[in-house]
Amino acid sequence: MWIEGEVVERIDWNEKLFSLKIKADIQPYIAGQFIKLSRLVGDKRVARAYSIVNAPGGDFIEVLAVAVEEGQLSPHLHLLKVGDKLDVSPKASGFMTLEEIPETSFADKQLWLLATGTAVGPFISMLETAEIWQRFEHVVLVYGVRLAEDLAYKEQLLALQQKYPNQFKLVLSVTREPYPNAIRSRISEGIQSQSIQQLIGLDITPQHSQVMLCGNPDMISDTNQILLAMGLAKNLRRAPGQITVEKYW
Repeated sequence: MWIEGEVVERIDWNEKLFSLKIKADIQPYIAGQFIKLSRLVGDKRVARAYSIVNAPGGDFIEVLAVAVEEGQLSPHLHLLKVGDKLDVSPKASGFMTLEEIPETSFADKQLWLLATGTAVGPFISMLETAEIWQRFEHVVLVYGVRLAEDLAYKEQLLALQQKYPNQFKLVLSVTREPYPNAIRSRISEGIQSQSIQQLIGLDITPQHSQVMLCGNPDMISDTNQILLAMGLAKNLRRAPGQITVEKYW
C-alpha cells in the first residue's frame, strides 16, 4: 500500500505555501495525475492526495501544498526537512490528463487551463511535456490567487512564455492587491465579461476550445455554468465535450 519516500529538496514560497521534492520509487505516471502522501500521526494514519507538479520521467516527484492550521496532514508535511521520510502511494491516479481531452479536427486548437491556488500543480506538469505543445495551436493558463506571494512557479511559467511566445498565453489574476501585469478579477468574472479573452485576443468557443478547470469548488461551479451558457459541454468518455473538471478539495 505504501512505499518510503525521502524529501530531497523543499521550496518555501511564503510562510504557508511550500513545495516538496520527494525521491520515491513510484510507477510511471501521466502529467496531471496525483499521488497520495501519508504519515502516522500518533497511532493514526493520515493520507491526502497531492497533484504531481513535475513532468513524468524525472527521478523525483514534486508536490505543491499549503499548510492549513486545522489540516490533519499538511502541517506535518510543512515541518519536513531534507532527508526526512514519509510514506507515498506506489501508483499515481487521476483523469485530469491530456489523454482525456478529445481530439478535434479544427485547425485552431485551443487549450484553456483555469486554476486557482495550489491547483495549478497538474497544469504545470502538463506544460512541461512535449505533447501539449504538439497538440494545441494555443495554450492559455489563467492562474488565480489572492495575494502575489501565492504565485508559486511564476518564474517557471514566465520562462515558458519566453520559450513559446506565439503559442502560450499566461494570465495572472491577483484579486486582493495590485500586481504588475496581473488582472484583479476572479476567473469566472473575467471569462463571463470576456475581459480575459479580450486581453489575449482569443475567444472560447465549442468549435475550437477545450477547457480544463482545477481549483476551489466555487470557481469551478461558477465558471462551469458560464461555459455551459457559452455552448460548451462537459467532457465525458461516453459523450466527449469541451469542459474537463477536477475539484481540488
